[in-house]
Amino acid sequence: MNIRILCVGSVKESYFREALFEYHKRISKYVNLKFVEVKEEKLPKNPSAAQIQQCVDAESARLIEKCEGYVILCNPEGKTYSSEDFAKNIKRVENISSTITFVIGGSYGVNNSLKNKANINISFGTLTYPHQLFRVVLSEQIYRAYTIINNVTYHK
Repeated sequence: MNIRILCVGSVKESYFREALFEYHKRISKYVNLKFVEVKEEKLPKNPSAAQIQQCVDAESARLIEKCEGYVILCNPEGKTYSSEDFAKNIKRVENISSTITFVIGGSYGVNNSLKNKANINISFGTLTYPHQLFRVVLSEQIYRAYTIINNVTYHK
């Protein structure tokens, strides 16, 4: 099974890179995990609505180009899952696709083309997370899902 985490921009902080490395190592016991980054658009300090839309469209187009297999968009408007249901959903998808791509949009979100490209939209709640931190949160939840699937004592 291949899991891809597709996101905008790079991880700048060393402590986030260390956390991501640790979860990559843990998840790799169960599946092949790959992080795929696309270029982040640069915007002026006070962008106009048109500039923001251009940014969202450009980043979304780059993300769409890199989508493979079953696409799960992390989207505040999506459906929320418990950790157990998230694991069940991953297990279900494993039966229909050899690749799952989780997509994390840019700071201003994604456009409707990407929302429509996704097989499902999932939400981790209505809180706003820094994008670098959210990669760690998503990685941890993927690891947790695989411990649930494999009956490993981690999830409580």
